[in-house]
Amino acid sequence: MPSRNSSPSAKEINKLDFDDNRRPPPTTDESVSGGLLRDDESLLSDVVHGVIERDRQKMQRQVTKYLSFVSAILSCLCAGSITAYSLYGPLFQSRLHYTQGQVNAVSTAAELAMYLPVPIFGYLCDRFSPRPLSLFAGVLFALGYLLAALAYRHGSANEGGFPPAIMTVSFIGVGMGTSCMYLSAVTTCAKNFGRGKHKGLALAMPIAAFGLSGMWQSQVGSQLLYEKSGEKSGEVDVYRYFIFLAILLFVVGLIGAFTLNVVNEDELIDEAVSELERSGLLEDSPFFHRSVIHDSSNGYGTVESSHIISRSAESEDADANPATRKSSSGSEDARRKTWLLNNETRIFLLDHTMWLLAAGFFAVTGPGEAFINNLGTIINTLYPPPSTSPPSSNSPATHVSIVALTSTLARLLTGTLSDLLAPVAPSRLILEHPSKRFTCSRLVFLLGGTLLFSFGQLLLASGLVQTHPLVFPLVSALVGLGYGAVFSLTPIIVSVVWGVQSFGTNWGIVAIVPGAGAAVWGAIYAAVYDSAVGSAGEGGAERLCYGVGCYALTFWGMAAFSWIAMALWVMAWRGWRKRGIAV
Repeated sequence: MPSRNSSPSAKEINKLDFDDNRRPPPTTDESVSGGLLRDDESLLSDVVHGVIERDRQKMQRQVTKYLSFVSAILSCLCAGSITAYSLYGPLFQSRLHYTQGQVNAVSTAAELAMYLPVPIFGYLCDRFSPRPLSLFAGVLFALGYLLAALAYRHGSANEGGFPPAIMTVSFIGVGMGTSCMYLSAVTTCAKNFGRGKHKGLALAMPIAAFGLSGMWQSQVGSQLLYEKSGEKSGEVDVYRYFIFLAILLFVVGLIGAFTLNVVNEDELIDEAVSELERSGLLEDSPFFHRSVIHDSSNGYGTVESSHIISRSAESEDADANPATRKSSSGSEDARRKTWLLNNETRIFLLDHTMWLLAAGFFAVTGPGEAFINNLGTIINTLYPPPSTSPPSSNSPATHVSIVALTSTLARLLTGTLSDLLAPVAPSRLILEHPSKRFTCSRLVFLLGGTLLFSFGQLLLASGLVQTHPLVFPLVSALVGLGYGAVFSLTPIIVSVVWGVQSFGTNWGIVAIVPGAGAAVWGAIYAAVYDSAVGSAGEGGAERLCYGVGCYALTFWGMAAFSWIAMALWVMAWRGWRKRGIAV
């Protein structure tokens, strides 16, 4: 049978003629131009999308940074409730019949709990985040003030109430809460703004807010939460005041747990590693040579070829599994951060100038804390019987406010002026245009503030205030100015000399010393005070002392220690200048 293809009438079909209406293929020129146009459009779209995403992330970081700053100010504005201790401290004597030593034991326990754990809290801040610390602070405050309220309401131990030890335990919680809330706020500001031009002001503002907290809280206690009945009406209602503080500080701690965030912390770590590499301090570090701190995309360090070969298989496996790659990267970042912070802390502890700075800080802040805690009893010595109680212009609440206001003013002024007038490091002058502007070291402000502080101690020691009680506001103002300047400038100096990467840990180590100073000078003040009571045979059941003999010896010693602090800081300053550190 013949095939169909052999038929002359059969039409041969070519595959190219399958579709007569098929569009002819484009020429080479048309194909190239169309492909380039599509590539250009895709590239432009990617660029625009990248710019938008980058701006969005930048805006988000800025919002987070300034929201954290506002939250830090709020935390510090409430955290310093312990500075109002002199508002109700005298009532522990008159209502609960505590001795001056027992009153000082409560405040000293709070001071020690506030300062001694600071390195641990700073360590946790640096390694993890300020947010958990803020929540912990709120819980400590709530438990501490609630227990203190119950202890006060049950009255004196002689009347079946709680013993003084219970009040001491409650204020240990208050002291630890103060430390946690203050450190979480200040560390957040230091890390978010420590590399900018206004790091002094960024640190001074939360520190100043901390000083203001005692002022406004003491005014709330004396003007709103006061006793409205009884023979001693007008005094602060301590029970309601403690309940108010417990609720307020728990809420503030809860807010900080959600809003205190450190922005771009990875950049801080990378910059610190680069600085250490340039300084040559990493030459003997096996961790550095294992290249865990190396990030080739950012250009940090070098990686040996043998190390690359040994890890080639691991890299291929990680590339094949994105989840594994992300987990590995996060693990290395955590190890790098831990290594860097440990190395920074070691450098800090081995620096002898740090110990000079801390010793001077001890010599000034201890007397300052003791003065603030005992304001109430000092004022009472000025008005012996049959004199009436101190007038409102010389009341403890008034002087707490004076110390708080002058301290706040000093913190803001020193923080701002140190930003404007502080000298620039020689290494930065090479990169920047030299300036002939007037400069003034932060140490000048620190020494000047300490000198004012010592003048306040001298006025008390001389007995002038005993004969002229209306001079006492000047004493409070001088102490507040000096105390505020020292407490503002010391953490700024720590951040300038040793950086902000381990600021929480470093500042925590230095911040131990005010607790020890408060314990020493509180004990000295109590011993001198109780000794004067015993020698005069006065005070009765309340064991109250009157006259310059109650405190003169204590404040002569405080003034002398202030001058010793100035000498120590001058020695540290000389060491920094030799290293080319502009402080």
